Amino acid sequence: MSLFVTSLNSGSNGNCYYIGNDTEAVLIDAGISCRETERRMKRLGLSLSLVKAIFVSHEHIDHITGIPALSKKYQLPVYITEATLKNSNIPVQNHLIKNFQPDKTIMAGRLSVKPFPKSHDAADPYSFVISFNKLNIGVFTDIGYACRNMKKYFPQCHAAFLEANYCENMLAKGNYPAHLKKRISSNKGHLSNTQALDLFIKHRGAHLSHIFLSHLSKNNNSPDLVQQLFNQHAGTTQVIVASRYHETPVFQIDDNKVPAIVKTRKNNPSATRQLSLFQ
Repeated sequence: MSLFVTSLNSGSNGNCYYIGNDTEAVLIDAGISCRETERRMKRLGLSLSLVKAIFVSHEHIDHITGIPALSKKYQLPVYITEATLKNSNIPVQNHLIKNFQPDKTIMAGRLSVKPFPKSHDAADPYSFVISFNKLNIGVFTDIGYACRNMKKYFPQCHAAFLEANYCENMLAKGNYPAHLKKRISSNKGHLSNTQALDLFIKHRGAHLSHIFLSHLSKNNNSPDLVQQLFNQHAGTTQVIVASRYHETPVFQIDDNKVPAIVKTRKNNPSATRQLSLFQ
């Protein structure tokens, strides 16, 4: 059986990633509004009735904005650490708050979700690997560097959302203040194009069929630039740049080692104009 994945939005204006099979799904973060989440999923032919839980990576506003309304309206459990909950201050109904521990697998229906710590300037930040039927999908964004955990879990993935936040040259020459440039490029900041590519080249598994380049900076990166950079080294891996303005198509992930074929669950007109909508 397959997994179906999409980025509903990816960037400093909001992050939300959908991973599911035919009967159940999870959201990793919900940084866009409830209404916009509903609208985008409807366009993709996805139903929120399949979503079993929301998993929260950290407390920054672009990852949590839609959680209170989504959780309340659909009575979705919110898996979040105590430190992240305290620092986010989001109003989630008590019976829907579920804590998790590092490297302890959580079951959401038949989906298993493994959280592991990452390096970012947040109280208690986590990345996730979502698994079903021996398929593994990684969500690796908002990370300062590729730590030992990343190098352990990335090779296991059949598809992954991988941060490629900034181009080093664009950041250095840009108009951000020095302290912000330092924060972004620090070990608790974000992953650069070069760092992401290095991880991709050195640590991807032979079964990695799709890589979703995620959380691109509006001012310090270019979708065309990072797409071309990764395409040179992609081999049989399909490279998708996740937008900060709209959802990607839904991609079907299967366990096969032949050249990846992109599949969507429903004909999606936005797929053919994906690149043109980047600004």
